[in-house]
Order: sequence, then structure tokens, then C-alpha cells
Amino acid sequence: MKLVFAGTPEVAVPALDALIASGRHEVAAVITRPDAPAGRGRRLVASPVAERAEEAGIEVLKPARPRDPDFQARLREIAPDCCPVVAYGALIPKSALDIPEHGWVNLHFSLLPAWRGAAPVQQSIIAGDQVTGASTFRIEEGLDTGPIYGILTEEIRPTDTSGDLLTRLAFAGSGLLAATMDGIEDGTLRAVAQPHDGVSHAPKITVEDARIDWTAPAMRADRVVRGCTPAPGAWTVFRGERLKLISLGPVPDRTDLEPGALAPAKNNVYVGTGSHAVELLWVQPQGKKPMRAADWARGVRIAPGERLGGADVG
Repeated sequence: MKLVFAGTPEVAVPALDALIASGRHEVAAVITRPDAPAGRGRRLVASPVAERAEEAGIEVLKPARPRDPDFQARLREIAPDCCPVVAYGALIPKSALDIPEHGWVNLHFSLLPAWRGAAPVQQSIIAGDQVTGASTFRIEEGLDTGPIYGILTEEIRPTDTSGDLLTRLAFAGSGLLAATMDGIEDGTLRAVAQPHDGVSHAPKITVEDARIDWTAPAMRADRVVRGCTPAPGAWTVFRGERLKLISLGPVPDRTDLEPGALAPAKNNVYVGTGSHAVELLWVQPQGKKPMRAADWARGVRIAPGERLGGADVG
């Protein structure tokens, strides 16, 4: 088939690579989000998908909105048979959905209908799921509601961050998307409607969602830290400033600390939660680089009675 691939971040690149390498289909063009400011200089930078497409000599389309008439006119000129999608980042209007004969087929990182929305991997870790996966489905106007072509499953490991899990799903899912294109092309694959039961939603994680509630159980703190790493980053407050939490570990046999109470030791830093304590492993103070929590504690000289989670952020 002639394909036009839509995607934007690094996590979409493995799928684009798989389609280019398949040899069975032609990737005629790529659709991605417009260049965005990045870095300290805030200069405009092309998306990872745009950079990969340009390396491969593939035409890159960067519409401000997929409903732009000029963009849709160019898409009609290319006349793709199907538009595979991975983390494109914009809603596709019906006028664009109707252009390819086989529609737009999305690779979504959950076992639909669970975790429809923008942050399925983060939300699955925060919820404590033990298994997740990826699904390919035909996009329709509802949010991740379209009929499913195929799925794969992936175990969520006890120490997985959302970055770890998303990387594995991106590479495993690239094969699923390529196989879905093959099945659509040769007529052996038919999309099946999603079940009505088991629907859950995965809205984008906000900065406030990533703030640790020390009165919650230790398990909750661990899941939020892992689910929000690397982005948007779990955090708390210490002495009126934001402290980013990169990793922590449970300490089930220590239950003497009040929620948020700090207990530094020679090479460890413990903090109380609503159940048992946790050990802070890696943190990032405001304006500084990540560091071991024990080094941070020595630098700030934690006083008796100090705690994490104050109300004020400087």
C-alpha cells in the first residue's frame, strides 16, 4: 500500500522505521506537528519523526491543524491507501479521515478499551496494573473508540517507569503496526468493534497530578513517581521550593515516621507516608542536576522535625 505516516515524538520513530524497512509498502510522506521551540535558546526544532523522515528522503508535512485545506489538498494528491498513526498529537477531522481508502490506523499503547486518551502508559503504572499492551485500531471521530485490528500484551515490571515501559511498547508495537498494514493490504485482517465493558480513560498527567501526597500509602507514592518519570516528573516541596523525585524504594519495616517526616541517615534518606516509610534514592533540587538523595541531604543539612510536602512553592 501507499502509506502516509503520522507521528511526532521519539516514541513514534520505531514504527516509522519498521514501515520503511518492511519493503512491502511505500511510505510516501510523513505528517508531524510543526517545529516547536526547545532548549535554553528556545529555537525552533523539528520533531524526531520529521528528522527521521528527512534522513530517509521522505516528504514531510507539518500542518498547523489537520483540517487546513492546503494540507488536505496535498494529502488527496498523494492519495494514500492508509495513514498509520503513532502519537501524532492532534485530532484528525472526518474530512481528513475519509481521504485514504483504509482510513487512519492508530497504534495506541494500551489494551483498548482500557486507558483511552493521551497518557495510557503513565496512568496504567499509577493505577497499579500488572499487564498492559498495545492496540491497532481504525480511527473514528470518538476518542480511541474505533474498531481494533490487533493487540499485544506487555508485563509491567515492579520497577518500570513510564519511560521504560513506553520504550518497550514502542519497539514491540512497531511490529504490530507493520503486521496490521500487511493484513489490511492482503485482506486477511478485519477490524472488530471494541467491547462496551472495561472502558477507562487516561487524560494527560498534569503537574499537580504529579505532586506526591505523603498521607497516601507508600505504594501510591512509588507508582506516581514511576508513572511520572521522565515526564512530567513527580515532585514535592522542601523549604518552600520544589524537589523533583526521580526514584524511591519501599521500607516496609519502618513505620515510625509521620507522613512527610524526614529521617536522614549516613547513606540513606527516609520519609514517612500514610503506611510505611520509603527511601529517597535520586532527587533533583530546583535549578540543579539529579543527585543521590543522600548527597542532597548532606548538602541541605536536614534539621530535626523537617518534612516534605509544605504548601508554599517558591
